[in-house]
Amino acid sequence: MITALDPVVSRNPADPSDVVVRTAAPGAFAAVDTVERARTAQPGWRLGGAAARAGALGAVASAVEAAADELAALAVREVGKPLTEARAEVARTAAIWRYYAEAPYAAEGSVHEPAAGAGLLLTRRRPHGVAGLVTPWNFPFAIPSWKAAPALATGNAVVLKPAPEATACALRLAEIVQQAVPDGVFTVLPGGASEGNAVVSAADAVSFTGSTVVGHAVVARAAARGIPVQAEMGGLNAAIVLPDADIATAAAHLAAAIAGYAGQKCTATSRVIAVGAALAPLREALAERLRSVTVGDPADPATACGPLIDERARDRVADSRQGLPELVGADAPHDDGWYAAPALVTDVPPGHRLLREEVFGPLAVLLGAADLDHAVRIANSTPYGLVTSVHTASLDTALHGLDHLDTGMIRVNAPSTGVDFHLPFGGSKASSHGPREQGQAALEFYTSSRTYTLAPALSP
Repeated sequence: MITALDPVVSRNPADPSDVVVRTAAPGAFAAVDTVERARTAQPGWRLGGAAARAGALGAVASAVEAAADELAALAVREVGKPLTEARAEVARTAAIWRYYAEAPYAAEGSVHEPAAGAGLLLTRRRPHGVAGLVTPWNFPFAIPSWKAAPALATGNAVVLKPAPEATACALRLAEIVQQAVPDGVFTVLPGGASEGNAVVSAADAVSFTGSTVVGHAVVARAAARGIPVQAEMGGLNAAIVLPDADIATAAAHLAAAIAGYAGQKCTATSRVIAVGAALAPLREALAERLRSVTVGDPADPATACGPLIDERARDRVADSRQGLPELVGADAPHDDGWYAAPALVTDVPPGHRLLREEVFGPLAVLLGAADLDHAVRIANSTPYGLVTSVHTASLDTALHGLDHLDTGMIRVNAPSTGVDFHLPFGGSKASSHGPREQGQAALEFYTSSRTYTLAPALSP
């Protein structure tokens, strides 16, 4: 755990001897001061008008595009993201900023007639003030952006507390954003739990992405203060494969969702549920696909599965698969980085951690189901409810699954991974708390609705 006296140290997970950044953790009091400076800067940012905010967000998008190669290389080095995925994340980051650059011009309320008499009734949405953002390391540019961009577009100031493992990426993003916005409007606060707690205790609205345990603590602290809070937490995502599915295509999608970026995505597939006659051919096809996944140096464009973020993450994957029969599995391919080869395990006993906990690695369980209803019950049997993928050639079957699955997102004939940033993102049960992220939902979260009654003045 990082304390206020410890430096923040971020290492290259492919080469832990490579220190990407070392910086001081400012501590809780400095974090509160940072929020107060942001609160002082926020009114001027809001009153600067729609054109100024739209122009600033558009400038950020252009600057991200101009620095795309540099940013992708930094993500590869600091968080071990395979180069192809890093490039895609940077492109998505620019698109997010450009999408929200249009938001300041959108209508922010409505006008109504009163039920009786003269006058007008108005609704408007106003920014909260300072948005405190606590973000993870696995999407070091995209997640801070899809939180910060709508917050800024609606007139809030932002204080971002990134995960320590993504400190360099966050600081570089801050350099880009700060070139486009006034002083104090966007600040990155390096650090750990002390700084994060301080931001949650001082900001006017909080958006969190991270572990379930920490997320619940953030929600409780924010709720006690009576401020808006959203939390995106864990996932234990299932893929349901029906006998009529294109098994080869489904296996390709599943392998990518299990092993891509070493399974370090909240939307990664952790459980594969094969229905009836799909089990035998899927077992063979998926095992073959996973064996062909390229594991290695994330800077190599051919790599799909790079290192785990740190030594504890690597050991957690190894411990989780220990003693289980493996259809696919191997030892770590490198001694100098925190690597784990993709694994597909079977015969997992009821109550095993792989059926109830998020491991966050390139590891999945293969399960059989008698029919679709049975598969849905299995998929719904965990505390989490983020995303489920359903693979079938039947529209009726897909719609049946849509009706009965209790996850916030359902992807038909597609990997469980993948985000459409212009649509709401979020889950159910222990996966999410509060309003959705992204799309128009984010603009609503970062503002509050006010109702105005305009009655005519009485004649003297």
